[in-house]
Amino acid sequence: MSADVRSKTRILIVDDHPIVRLGIRQMLAAERDLEVCGEAESADAARQLIRSTRPDLAIVDLSLAQGSGLDLVRSLHESESTLPVLVLSMHDEALFAERVIRAGARGYIMKREAITGLVGAIRQVLSGRIYVSEGMAQAILERLGHEGRATDNPLASLTDREMAVFDLIGRGLNTAAIAEQLAVSIKTIETYRSNIKTKLNLKDATDLVRFAAAWTERI
Repeated sequence: MSADVRSKTRILIVDDHPIVRLGIRQMLAAERDLEVCGEAESADAARQLIRSTRPDLAIVDLSLAQGSGLDLVRSLHESESTLPVLVLSMHDEALFAERVIRAGARGYIMKREAITGLVGAIRQVLSGRIYVSEGMAQAILERLGHEGRATDNPLASLTDREMAVFDLIGRGLNTAAIAEQLAVSIKTIETYRSNIKTKLNLKDATDLVRFAAAWTERI
């Protein structure tokens, strides 16, 4: 094996859409110093591949076939603290960028920016810096300067787990399916649903499903 091949940075892709994984693989194939060492569509598969392939960086989506991408980021931060994680997601960075950084990720980029920005985001994270868009960085600075200021987006009041439940409701999963996906009890999901309805001022389950589905369709 040549020195050039041995020196390549190894990247794991964690995304439940094969076409997205293919696109990332093709994009990174054009970079002489980067290579994809594995692909996973679920949190459990990602953990297994990390143990077997020892990647230098993981690209993780928030919506996975099984499990929560945000939970995966958090658990990797605890168990693989030296592994940098870059979140690549269709979800609005205004709602999720700070959440994933708090969970331990080193960056957040939206999929619509990936064609022109993914490689640069990867290199910034590998250099030891945190990556978010310029607009998001400015928003974070402004928020730090105005702590306690109300936000115009009601979803910002939801906790990380409530956001995960809300997202799955919007994707059409019922309570039992969400409980299985997140590995918690049905009663726990019912509590989350109740809290979400209260925070979003929704009168019943029908309103919750309608609001979540409309939000998901805009992504």
